[in-house]
Amino acid sequence: MSARHHLSLTRPLSGAPARMWAAALAPALLGALLACLPVPQVRAETAAVTAPGSNPLFRDRFTADPAPLVVGERLYLYVGHDQAQRDEMFNMREWLVYSTTDMKAWTDHGPIMKVADFRWAKADAWAAQAIHKDGKYWFYAAVEHDDTQPGKAIAVAVSDSPTGPFVDANGSALVTNAMTPKGTHSWEDIDPTVFTDDDGTTWIAWGNRQCYIARLKPNMIEIDGPITEITPPHFEEGPWLHERDGVYYLTYASLDRSQHRDEKVSYATAPSIQGPWTYRGELTGSGKYSFTIHPGIARFKGQWYLFLHNAALAVGDQNGAIGRRAVTVEHLQYNPDGTMKPVVQTEAGVSLPPAR
Repeated sequence: MSARHHLSLTRPLSGAPARMWAAALAPALLGALLACLPVPQVRAETAAVTAPGSNPLFRDRFTADPAPLVVGERLYLYVGHDQAQRDEMFNMREWLVYSTTDMKAWTDHGPIMKVADFRWAKADAWAAQAIHKDGKYWFYAAVEHDDTQPGKAIAVAVSDSPTGPFVDANGSALVTNAMTPKGTHSWEDIDPTVFTDDDGTTWIAWGNRQCYIARLKPNMIEIDGPITEITPPHFEEGPWLHERDGVYYLTYASLDRSQHRDEKVSYATAPSIQGPWTYRGELTGSGKYSFTIHPGIARFKGQWYLFLHNAALAVGDQNGAIGRRAVTVEHLQYNPDGTMKPVVQTEAGVSLPPAR
């Protein structure tokens, strides 16, 4: 504003000139006022690009390692974000969450956390699972530790909301490679699954080639007691714990290297979270075009669901690949003796009712 215009503002105006000045200055003054106010950080939530109920669930990006969490009338699905280019094996830097109230329409809540949010981690936002306990949401994830503790590690984050923001709850890893010395490679501490038993005790299981389980302290950020190995037959990775009618289930990605090229899903059952575990065989075949597979199981509004991933999705000019996967879902049913009925993976998914 020039000096001449500034001086004119010191003289009283009336009539048409006053109205003209007010009209001209109002937007500028309002803009200046708003610029001084703090801007709330609001994450955009949008309708996900889906084909309701059919597979793959999300069509606008590559997703993997599904982990469902039911909160009231809404199911939240935490997934990794595959961003591999060309011949990259994996490129995963963040975790996403979607939610639904009807298993048809999904809301995209965007990224909830990046691997860089764990300052002690240097790469790899691998498989994760969230759990609700004591009014907070706890998020357990596999990452690559920095060079002070080489190898894969398990991180824990916390939030007041299932959609975040999540923050590092501990400032250091919950599990490091040094805590499981039996393993023959540096990526055995991956794919955490968390489960709270009827007595309120929370357990965590994880692993690659070896499957481990441990109790968590009530603070949810420390191991309480020994780490126990519970490796079932053909265990490769991706364990998932759940309970139904007093039967405990350990479902996992399996690989019989003498017979199969790609992972399938197998499971074991037990009368207690502490075992003994009885192998029950394969639950599904391999995911289409995918070496890996990752089960996640939830009961939602009276129905059981099995979430998986395959590599059957193309996005733009990129086809599915080992590092470009797509999340799917199928109905899950049980036999009278508590065993799970084999699941055939389909393109229809849950758009069709479960078979009788």
